[in-house]
Formats: sequence, structure tokens, C-alpha cells
Amino acid sequence: MSETNHLASVAALLGDPARANILLALFDGRALTAKELAFAAHVTPQTTSGHLSKLSEAGLLSMAKQGRHKYFRLATAEVAQMLESIMAVSGPTPRNTWRGGEALRTARTCYDHLAGRLGVALADSLLNAGHLALSPDGGEITASGMTFLQTFGAEPGPGKRVFCRPCLDWSERRSHLAGRVGAALACRCFDLG
Repeated sequence: MSETNHLASVAALLGDPARANILLALFDGRALTAKELAFAAHVTPQTTSGHLSKLSEAGLLSMAKQGRHKYFRLATAEVAQMLESIMAVSGPTPRNTWRGGEALRTARTCYDHLAGRLGVALADSLLNAGHLALSPDGGEITASGMTFLQTFGAEPGPGKRVFCRPCLDWSERRSHLAGRVGAALACRCFDLG
């Protein structure tokens, strides 16, 4: 399949409201069962099964079996990044349709990093303190930033994933931090309660 055809087929998958609801239900990084996803998608379990199959075949979802249950989650951080970008481009969601409303805008996760006002404020704070430099395509932690991350207990580990990058927040229309740095900061914040 050509790159253009693959792009069109992924876009078509996202264009279905039930599949979009499934992907958004998984946006916070949790794994959910098909029954939970059927409820989120507002369709029958049989219909959900077909949607999950298509999303998995396209590489957008991964599945893990535990006992008699199958748990689905977003396949990669790139899938979450794609969803975040689409939400940013699609414009603000009317307030009365937001699940969680004001709380959702205040603080949430975007896959595995902090988002909402809290995530944007954290990125701003690191920038203002000189711990971080961001460009549209990536980010760099300064020497003082590495010291801060070590002291805070949020030093990002090695991996194939992007080290640090801005992620446009769909509710705030400003960037929060993604990549290994964003994940390490979120993990440490959750550890601290």
C-alpha cells in the first residue's frame, strides 16, 4: 500500500464517530476491555469488536490478554500524538460535551505525560527557569535542567522514543512536554501524589 493510501485509510478509520470515541477513551494511557470501549463508543459489543479489529490491524491499538479478558490500549505514543494534533486542529470542543469539563481542562494525561493547564504550566515553568529550550520539532534540556530533573527524581531513562518535544495541548492551544522527559515528569508527579 502506498504512503498516500495508508494515510487515507488511517484517516478514514478516525472519521467514524464510534472509532473516534474508542480512541479518545484510551487517550489517557489506560487499557480498557471491549465492553468498556463499547460503552464509550455508544455501540453494541458486536459492533465494537469490528471496530477494534480494524484499529488493531491499522496499528493504532495493541491488545493484551489477561485471563478471559482482552485489554486494548493505544499502540504507541505516536498514536496519542496524532490524536492530540487532530484535536488541536479540529478546534475547541463545545464545553457542554466535554467529559469532565473544567477538570479535564485543568489536568489530565496525554498518553503518558501531563496535559491541560497543569501540563502547560509545567512546560512554561521549565522554560522560564532556563531548564528547557523548545523548538517546534523538539526540545533540549539545559545543564541546569538536567540538575533539576536529577534533584526532582525525574531523570528520563534511555530509549528509542523521542527525548523531549513540545506537544500542542488541544484544550489550551499551547504546548506541554512529551517524549521521555514528559513521561518522566508525569511519573514522578504521580509518585509524589
